Parts: sequence; C-alpha cells; structure tokens
Amino acid sequence: MRKRALVVGLGIAGMAAAIGLRQAGWTPVIVERAPERRRGGYFVGLMTEGRQAAVALGIADHLHTRNPPDGGKAWSLDRRGRREPGVGFLHQPGDPVAVVRGDIESALWWSACGDGTDEPVDVRFATTPVEIHTVGGDVRVLFEDAGTGARYSEGFDLVVGADGLRSSVRRTVFGPDEDYMTDWGAMVCAFQLQEQVPSFAEADSVISARAGRAVWVFGLVDRPPTVLLTYRTEDTRKQFSGSAVQRLRTVFSGMDDPAVRHALAALERTPEFLFDSVHQVRMPRWSSGRVVLLGDAAWCPNLYSGMGATTALRGGAELGRALLESPDDLDAALAAWESGLRPFVRRHQRIARLKQQMFVPSSRPVEELRSVVLRLACAARERRSAKARARASA
Repeated sequence: MRKRALVVGLGIAGMAAAIGLRQAGWTPVIVERAPERRRGGYFVGLMTEGRQAAVALGIADHLHTRNPPDGGKAWSLDRRGRREPGVGFLHQPGDPVAVVRGDIESALWWSACGDGTDEPVDVRFATTPVEIHTVGGDVRVLFEDAGTGARYSEGFDLVVGADGLRSSVRRTVFGPDEDYMTDWGAMVCAFQLQEQVPSFAEADSVISARAGRAVWVFGLVDRPPTVLLTYRTEDTRKQFSGSAVQRLRTVFSGMDDPAVRHALAALERTPEFLFDSVHQVRMPRWSSGRVVLLGDAAWCPNLYSGMGATTALRGGAELGRALLESPDDLDAALAAWESGLRPFVRRHQRIARLKQQMFVPSSRPVEELRSVVLRLACAARERRSAKARARASA
C-alpha cells in the first residue's frame, strides 16, 4: 500500500512538495483553506536553484517567463524625481527569471492536478486542519469544512505544513508564532499595476528609494508591471490599524516623484493587494516526528531576500528525493533533507539583511552609500555589455 501524505497549503511550497512526494511513490492529499485556487500575484525572481528545482519537478517547460531582453532597462529616481540609469532586480548575479507568483503556481497545478498528469493529486478546498495528533505510526488529523462546518478525522503517514508565514500547522505542532517569527521592523505592499508609470517604456523597471521608504516598479514582458511599496517602522502591529491605503499615503507623503504618484493612485483602484509586515522564520528543526514544515512556514527568507519561490521549489523537490532515497526510514529521510537544505536557506536569510538596505535604506547616509554603489555597478554592467556587443560584431 502506498504511503499517504497530507500537504497543508496550495501555494508554491505545497504543490512542489506534493509533486516531490508523488515522485517518491507517495500519495499526497492537499488541503487549502481558500475556496478556490489563486491566480495572478506579484513579481517573483526565480534564481538558478529554483530553475533547477523546476526541472526536477517536471514543470520547467510549462513555466511562463516574462524577462525583458538583457533584464530590461532600470531607472533610479533621485529626490527631485529625475531619472538616471539604475540596477534592477533582474540585473543581479544569477540571471533571475522574471515571473509572477501565478505563473509558477499554474505550472505546478498543471503537473499536480491538470493536464500534465494522469495521476492528479486530491485537492480539497475550503478545508483546514484543526487538530493534529501522532498516534503510533499514524498522524490523525481533524479537518473542518469551511462551507458546512462539518468535521471529520483522517490518518496519514506524514503531514507537510506548507501553509505560509503564519502557519497553522506550525502553531499546532511546534508552538506560537512569536517563538519563531523575527520582526524586521518593516512593511510591504505589493500589487499588479494596470499600466506602466507615465513616460517610461512598458518593460522598464523604476526605483525610488529613500531613507526608510521606497517604491519599486518591476517591468515585465507581455503584461503591465507589478509594484512594491515598502517602508521601515518601529511598530509593525500599529500599521494594521485603520486603512492600509491611507497609511501608505501618509508614509509616502513628500515623496513626489512619478513612481510614487502612480503607485499610490493605482493602489486606490486595484481590486486586491498584499499589505503585511516583514519577518523571517527561524526554527531549530523543521520536523517533529511525522510532521514537517516547508517553505515560509519553516524558514521564510522574506521578500527582501528574493528567494522565497526558489527555496520553496527546491524544498519540495529535495523532500521528494530524500524520501525516494530512504523509502523505509522517514526519520533518516527528513534528517538528510534538512541537513542538505539548511545551509542554503541560512545563507540567504543572512544575505537578506544586506538586500533590505538595497531595497529600502535605513538612513540618509546609507541611502547615499547605496547610490554610489549602484552607480558603480551600473557602470560596470555597461562596460560588460559594451564588450559583449563588440565581440558579437567582430
């Protein structure tokens, strides 16, 4: 009889885990608290390790990418709103692939549940686990149907918590959020624009970064850009009181440049947006018995790192590989999976502090230093491009 695994969460981490489990010969079941699958979403840069994981999971050929040629043009706006050549997210080492969250989820869905498989994963929407208990070699889970309120119990050989930053599986099995979530004293708001910032080309990226607050417009091919507003604060809890739109208008008052004006005007009209505080999740172990956490639930590197999707895909692919290599020893499989993945995750959690300064500098001196560093990087990039053009024409 095939072993059964419950995966909690239908995001990137959850579907990647389900595909990895199926590759290892397990039968995964996914539960999702939302009534239907999400689509669209904000900008995601997929790094080399994420692309390798996409290949391992069998979704690479169905992943729609949106990179402008050579990473596109990026523009930095100074305090008077004047533009100068800048360095965008897609210009960093590793040649990130530009997608939106929904592009990755669509490719994963195609493989897990759609036309890409003759063995579709069982997905149960509007369903949440309310109790998780290990009884011998079995994990008993009590579910609640959000539509009817009905409850029922079911047994599994493994439970995978891939239900995000504020994971209910983590709270139930490992303890309260405050034991693991570190507060970074910052807020983010991300959403899809309907049109580009006026006077910029369709695939341009536009960056307006000041001490304590910043706006990033991420240019894409074949769809309008997405935008990120981010700012620093000493009290993240207070930021959730009142209207998020009004709070953002207050925070960004005085930043009167084209990117800020366009983003705030678009925010008033957008049907949905993400507004949240910034955290990392730090845990001494990602598993306890037959319950394992994956993705943001286990290690959230946070948005500044740019590694959330990459680590989620790699985590799912490598979990499947570890289970395949140790089919009869779950403890050994989970230990090997964590020891192999943790150094990679930890490295990028540390780097995220530096990247935060690049996204939103903490002070005026850091802002000025950041500008100097980026001008030097932009000049170096232009020299490399000139040499490449010269070689191509020789």
